[in-house]
Amino acid sequence: MSAAIHPEVRIGHVHLKVADVERALEFYCGVLGFQLTQRYGPQAAFVSAGGYHHHIGLNSWESAGGKPPPPRATGLYHVAILYPTRTELAKALKRLVDNNVPLEGAADHGVSEALYLSDPDGNGLELYWDRPRDQWPFDAKGELQMVTKALDLKALLAEAEAH
Repeated sequence: MSAAIHPEVRIGHVHLKVADVERALEFYCGVLGFQLTQRYGPQAAFVSAGGYHHHIGLNSWESAGGKPPPPRATGLYHVAILYPTRTELAKALKRLVDNNVPLEGAADHGVSEALYLSDPDGNGLELYWDRPRDQWPFDAKGELQMVTKALDLKALLAEAEAH
């Protein structure tokens, strides 16, 4: 068995193939609230949160005008976007509701709360926040016990409206 990966390794960014860069920017910047950091001609753009060089790359180099992959095909399942607090996730939900973006699911996993949806190109997205580790569900043996329970979306929206 090989040595374990260093514990500070992180996923730095994701690069998505899209059919239309402008449409993708309307969604990622206009709906989700990312900031455009750079254009690479008309076929690519980079967006981020908090001034990072890019968290998401969007390109149409091989996919201009293309269709989403069919169901039961291999490829990306979803990109998970981590929000720093439950309130910020609530604000993201409010932006989705305000822009009529449908959810495909929502769940309380014990360790996190998550919203599931697709972008305009059919790329799966998970918007989530992690509970503090001391609130994670562990069994008597100390093993993590993640779950999938219904997430109270009304309560989450109420949190957005309270802030």
